[in-house]
Amino acid sequence: MHTPSSVRRTVLATLAAAALAVCALPALAQDTIRERNLKFAFSLAKDHPLGVGAQKFADLVAQKSGGRMKVALFGNAVLGSDQQNLSAVRGGTLDFASMATGLLAGIDKQFTVFDLPFLFTTPQEAWAISDGPIGTRLQAGLAERGIVGLGIWDLGFRNMTNSKRPIARPEDLQGLKMRAIASPIYLEMFSALGANPVPMTFGEVYGALESKAIDGQDNPVGVIESAKFAEVQKYLSLTRHVYTGMPVLMSKKTWDGLNAAERKVIEEAAVEAKQEERKVAQATEKQSIDNLRKTMQVNDVTPAETERLRQKVQPVVDKFSREIGEGLMQQVNAELARLRGGK
Repeated sequence: MHTPSSVRRTVLATLAAAALAVCALPALAQDTIRERNLKFAFSLAKDHPLGVGAQKFADLVAQKSGGRMKVALFGNAVLGSDQQNLSAVRGGTLDFASMATGLLAGIDKQFTVFDLPFLFTTPQEAWAISDGPIGTRLQAGLAERGIVGLGIWDLGFRNMTNSKRPIARPEDLQGLKMRAIASPIYLEMFSALGANPVPMTFGEVYGALESKAIDGQDNPVGVIESAKFAEVQKYLSLTRHVYTGMPVLMSKKTWDGLNAAERKVIEEAAVEAKQEERKVAQATEKQSIDNLRKTMQVNDVTPAETERLRQKVQPVVDKFSREIGEGLMQQVNAELARLRGGK
């Protein structure tokens, strides 16, 4: 025979189970992947490795979501400049964008670390910093600025082109009007090398080179080829002075509107597309140089002259290292020393 207290316990248990069942229903519904149309904008051409990576990302999102989530790509700065895309992502009117790390330095000075001249000697070193605790922490810090970092893709080592002369030593830069990313470290780097830096968005560069408003610019060879700069530039000098990573940025407003299943689709697609984009970027670099040799005068820079370039920009490195912060610089240098076998 049931006592009143045992009956009460049974009733309470039944009610609790019913409540849990009711609560579980919305949770299940919330994790259903919904129809979504998302936009991804960037300044480079769709046939550039970054564009290929973006297409891979879009394909993976569609595949992993059963076709319910679609990512439309907008290359060649058709939705605006990198700065406009950054603002749109932060404001929630654009879902994804990718741009050079130097452009993020305007909202977080610590990102300048990726743009220190001659910091990295191989892409693998840059990837280790980007993918490791340092890069992960820096990307996480973007959340308070309205951005979710989805990894840093590969643009490659920057090289200089111009219409006047080969750049084989620091003196060759004297007086050249060089387009620079609108970031203080790039402006000061070119000034330290004796050039006259002209800040300019990427979409304006071809026209400025064509009209001779500027003499030259710097970019990885894949960008130089896909942007058709060989049509308006005679000389390519393989200076490899700065490594450029390309963070993939997602609007936090868009992210906050996704459920757990949808976020998982985005995160997994971003990781897989990053690996693919890096492979494509590295595989095409040598091919791009070979292709550019057919229409441009290409020269290497000797190790001795590279060291002279490095010495010229050392005051700039020292200045921006202080702005980045001693703690972060120590971590980066310690990690690079470890990767190089403590040499």
